[in-house]
Amino acid sequence: MWYLIEGYDGSDVLPQRLAARPAHLARLHALRDEGRLMLAGPCPAIDAEDPGPAGFSGSLIVAEFESLDAARAWADADPYVAAGVYTRVDVRPFKRVLP
Repeated sequence: MWYLIEGYDGSDVLPQRLAARPAHLARLHALRDEGRLMLAGPCPAIDAEDPGPAGFSGSLIVAEFESLDAARAWADADPYVAAGVYTRVDVRPFKRVLP
């Protein structure tokens, strides 16, 4: 089943986000290579493709997991969690309708 994982950035965490980004992306690439990643990306903190020093307000991932517990475990092990980037992570089932 598909699951939506939404991480919410804390304040002034752009340096931690940038430092943890390679490890975060490596996990996403692994999901992609397994055919389990629908989409992933950050949410700019301002209305701009490149928010610069304003950073990001969080991230969104939609990926396939065996269960809600497996999706939560994967999200809990994210490098952004370990680095203190995310202050909260929500994981919930997602039903793909379009496209």
